[in-house]
Amino acid sequence: MQHINTKLLLIFVTLLFATNTYSVDRRGRLGVGFSNQLKSDIPAVSFKLQRSKAFAIGGQIGYNNDDADGGHGAALKLYRNIFQEPQLVFYGSVLAGVIEKKVNSVKDSGFQFDFAMGSEFSFTGLNSIGFSFEFGISMNKLDEFIVETIGQNFIVSSVHFYL
Repeated sequence: MQHINTKLLLIFVTLLFATNTYSVDRRGRLGVGFSNQLKSDIPAVSFKLQRSKAFAIGGQIGYNNDDADGGHGAALKLYRNIFQEPQLVFYGSVLAGVIEKKVNSVKDSGFQFDFAMGSEFSFTGLNSIGFSFEFGISMNKLDEFIVETIGQNFIVSSVHFYL
């Protein structure tokens, strides 16, 4: 099992840092939207900034002050564009964040690391709105350390409006 995990991680890293691609040119554009990726189960405000044709940075911030079932989370995310079509960009991403969740007034805090591949697509004529979906592996700790597969549709992954 360890050998298979090492091979999958090696394939992911190779794709993440592959040669330059010709992605949709959103350089310098800030995408603002929402996401439900954080394991604290709190909807988060999400942002994404395309720094170059190949790389983008992003983040998520979520907060709920409910004493019984609240919590918070914040994460940074790095995107690497791998493949491009006219209305679609395929990418690899790495997310690192801190999370806290309250359940019945009991706090659990921890971290989250996601290694994912995904795609952001736009409809023809609506290039300022990007819908994303992702799949990959999440390592997170709230109550206990968990490694799990993830598969997120565009409602969970993120929707961004590019300014």
